[in-house]
Amino acid sequence: MINKSIRRIVIVGGGTAGWMTAAALSHTIHHEYTIQLIESDEIATIGVGEATIPPIKIFNASLGIDEDEFLKETQGTFKLGIEFVNWHQVGTSYIHDFGRAGHDLNGLPFYHYWHRYQQSVSNAHGLNALSINSMASKHAKFMRAVPDMPDSPLGQLANAFHFDATLYARYLRKYSEAKGVKRTEGKITSVTQRQADGYIDELILENGERISGDLFIDCSGIRGLLIEQTLKTGYEDWSHWLPCDRAIAVPCSSASPLLPYTRSTAHSAGWQWRIPLQHRIGNGHVFSSKFMSEDEATDILLKNLDGEQLADPRTIKFLTGKRRKLWNKNCVAIGLSSGFLEPLESTSIHLIQSTVNRLISFLPNQSIIQADIDEFNAQADFEYDRIRDFIILHYKATERTDSAFWEYCKNMEIPANLQRKFDLYRGNGRVLRDNNELFTDTSWLQVMSGQGLRPKDYPPLVDGISEQELTEFMDEVKNVIKKCVDVMPTHEEFIAKHCAANSMPK
Repeated sequence: MINKSIRRIVIVGGGTAGWMTAAALSHTIHHEYTIQLIESDEIATIGVGEATIPPIKIFNASLGIDEDEFLKETQGTFKLGIEFVNWHQVGTSYIHDFGRAGHDLNGLPFYHYWHRYQQSVSNAHGLNALSINSMASKHAKFMRAVPDMPDSPLGQLANAFHFDATLYARYLRKYSEAKGVKRTEGKITSVTQRQADGYIDELILENGERISGDLFIDCSGIRGLLIEQTLKTGYEDWSHWLPCDRAIAVPCSSASPLLPYTRSTAHSAGWQWRIPLQHRIGNGHVFSSKFMSEDEATDILLKNLDGEQLADPRTIKFLTGKRRKLWNKNCVAIGLSSGFLEPLESTSIHLIQSTVNRLISFLPNQSIIQADIDEFNAQADFEYDRIRDFIILHYKATERTDSAFWEYCKNMEIPANLQRKFDLYRGNGRVLRDNNELFTDTSWLQVMSGQGLRPKDYPPLVDGISEQELTEFMDEVKNVIKKCVDVMPTHEEFIAKHCAANSMPK
């Protein structure tokens, strides 16, 4: 074995990925390791990943970060879910939220009862009316879950955050440097590899400085300086399933009310995001250049802002897919260097978090073992594939026929595992979660039903209660949620009381 001891960790690139990695490693591993991060102020980061999903709370808490302080420092707001507008058909909308819909009954999942209810009751309540996260979103309300009320909807609230990604990276840099991470400013001009095994040996900076390491973490963004440009790892192209390949981003001034959710509005060749922060709204138009010009996409975006435009639009080009290996030799790709999944379900920052956590669990000691690399990559492949399938669902399950883009999406072939989920749902409304994949059965249910999929039947055990009992059950769920939402403060009131930012960021 060539490696005798793995103790020098070098992170290439800052931004959200680099500093999340540095923060997690510096908090977790002991002092025998050294952690060095190389970044250049001259190289811009994409910095549009401002919406998250609930696991970010676990990441921050594991670092001992105070939530209110973090939100103040990052101009953050709370997120209860995502509203999807015009996805099923033009004029329709639904919310995919982070909470629960109803509650199970007689040992059977709630959604089976809801499917029967939808089929048998003419004025049945929609799924969003039976979830406190969705109803709080619709009324711009927010509060943290009440732990000592586990049986109440108020105890079941689940949230993530919106925040300024640049400010979050800055916040984590301060945290990491206090934990001993060494930051080196500079551009990498070349990379040397060991002749014996092709492992990365040294990074050579523009000023001539040479930096060696045992384990290199590539957070250099889409270009993949180490994982691709140096190691030639290869890339899986998923654009035949997810044809969008451009995003135009622009901030605008805030608008009232302050909404506790992200909004995704489908247009004729893609979709527009709306992310409300304390000091501004983040906006962007994700689109396919095969079906729409950049000028047209920019025009659509700027005509659909809620406030004054605050900067020039910025175009980001990407190819949806992932590296064939996230870990290759002595290099691990984290963030956009590992692949790109469009931000439709706010998974970009989560994939940084989960890959860092996986690396910590597989962190090598005396040498790098191929079996560890293989298992790490297998787990990463599973996670990426399942998130990819969930995003494809939004495009495939549509009744839009108003453009060539939507016709393509509606008629395209999809991965076999996603087709299996479609078939199970269309049959008896079954929603199966594979091996603790990221998105829960409630998430699949909300998107499948919101996109217009309807099951032909439901499991026979659901017929164990009468139609009147079923109606009363649904009415009770809806009424309890309404009473809970009525007593909640507005999102704006909650932030003003607990975590309002002190000043505008510089």
